[in-house]
Amino acid sequence: MLPINFIVELGILSLILLSTRYAALGRKLAATALVLLALAAFSPLGNLLLYPLESRFPPWDPSRGAPDGIIILGGSVDPDLSATHGTPIVRHAADRILAPAELARRYPNARIVFTGGNSDLISGDAKEADWSGIALENIGIPKERLILERNSRNTYENALLTKQLVAPKPGERWLLVTSAFHMPRSVGLFRKVGFDVEAYPVDWRMGGREDLFSFSNSGRDGLSRTDVAVREWIGLVAYRLMGRTADLLPGPRRD
Repeated sequence: MLPINFIVELGILSLILLSTRYAALGRKLAATALVLLALAAFSPLGNLLLYPLESRFPPWDPSRGAPDGIIILGGSVDPDLSATHGTPIVRHAADRILAPAELARRYPNARIVFTGGNSDLISGDAKEADWSGIALENIGIPKERLILERNSRNTYENALLTKQLVAPKPGERWLLVTSAFHMPRSVGLFRKVGFDVEAYPVDWRMGGREDLFSFSNSGRDGLSRTDVAVREWIGLVAYRLMGRTADLLPGPRRD
């Protein structure tokens, strides 16, 4: 259902129909595919879908004091490529790796947890946590401070297995580091399993409200934003229907 996949499938179907007695329908589908491609690649659609996600949680306020722990969600390092080449390969959302290094220096007593196994349906035994642990060590976080959760395959399992691993105590404050667009779904899942976390959003894909109706100069960038936003909204709806979150678009708690 991702836009780029759907558009390609629609285009292929239109080509097939052009060679049949349904050629007229094929031409209409081809035109539809081109229009959808232009909208997804160059129009403000991606920004309009991303903004409610990325603006849902404000930047974390350090004035409340030092956290007891820092949770880093996977999604940056490709475990299979890393295993093939023997070195951590960061393909997406590098801020998820970089931001915790600064937090670790600022809060030397905070426990640091990385959660992420391998989300691929067909893959080897490579685990993202293993390679991300190496990446975090390379940028200055001592190995003895790292707690690695390496079996989760999705965000729900990130929340469930991390809670089982660290057994948070009442009154402890844990930061959750993930991409801003991914934060509402992530916080909602952690809350549902009984692990109250504080949002530390990173890896923004757009600016502020002033960018809502801006057009993209690069079709690749526009498609990327649209794909990311649609995927996240699908995830929010799916987890809400499955009862794994309490709200469609989780937000900050009201004090």
